[in-house]
Amino acid sequence: MKFPSLLGLLLAVAVGAAERPCFFAMDTAARQAPAEAAAVLAELGYDGFGGRPAAAKAYAAELTKRQLAFVNAYHVAKFSSESPDLPADLVQAIDALAGLDATLWLAIQQVQLPAGLKAGPTAGDAVAVPALKRAVALAKAKRVKISLYPHAGFWAESVETCLRLANAVDDPDLGVTFNLCHWLKVEGAERDPAPVLKAALPRLNFVTINGADSGDTRKLGWDKLIQPLGRGSYDVKGFVAKVREAGYRGPFGFQGFGIKMDSKELLKETMAAWKGMK
Repeated sequence: MKFPSLLGLLLAVAVGAAERPCFFAMDTAARQAPAEAAAVLAELGYDGFGGRPAAAKAYAAELTKRQLAFVNAYHVAKFSSESPDLPADLVQAIDALAGLDATLWLAIQQVQLPAGLKAGPTAGDAVAVPALKRAVALAKAKRVKISLYPHAGFWAESVETCLRLANAVDDPDLGVTFNLCHWLKVEGAERDPAPVLKAALPRLNFVTINGADSGDTRKLGWDKLIQPLGRGSYDVKGFVAKVREAGYRGPFGFQGFGIKMDSKELLKETMAAWKGMK
């Protein structure tokens, strides 16, 4: 089955990037089976969906029927100096997205260093950068792009680490993502994200948002850092404004991990908050 391009779908649903950025829901929020998820997202006004590689084609087929985009799929990788080959599960994840014009969201959980190499903040680059070059080459052949996904507690937990890797690989098919909840957990609410957003802008292809509390966010649990959009004391509207002021015109995604609500009600409340921000 041939799927329409992501770019074409996003252009079709957007009035214009400056006025209406693409807004998609991650599968942490849109938790229904493919047909129901696509119907709910279309009904509520979402532009697309981000899921997992294994179910990508099933969701893409249903989303396409409603002129919605299968935006990306999340995968966690571990790289080791002991193996010159890409992990088999990463190869499978890339293969699963072939032909969908989608992006692989890649979180690097662990990097195993060569024996005798002194550990340090950038020591893992010697392993991660060559692995990413191989991954990008494979993905390019499948018409798949990759975006590094910073995740708290992982080896690549900061936006700056992901950006350093992407700059080292220096390929237009490798970008970076800014996740608000992970930024708050790793960097704290007091750090101004604007300089990092501006530095990342040439490679920034996704931003994820959600409601969150402010304060000493590095000590807060995920229940405080991931809430329905519109809830919490952190100024998410102000954050979105900073992202736009930095020049970002790409998609925004809603992260709903761990939110104990009916999925449709969560998506409905979040969409209302998103429309209020615009």
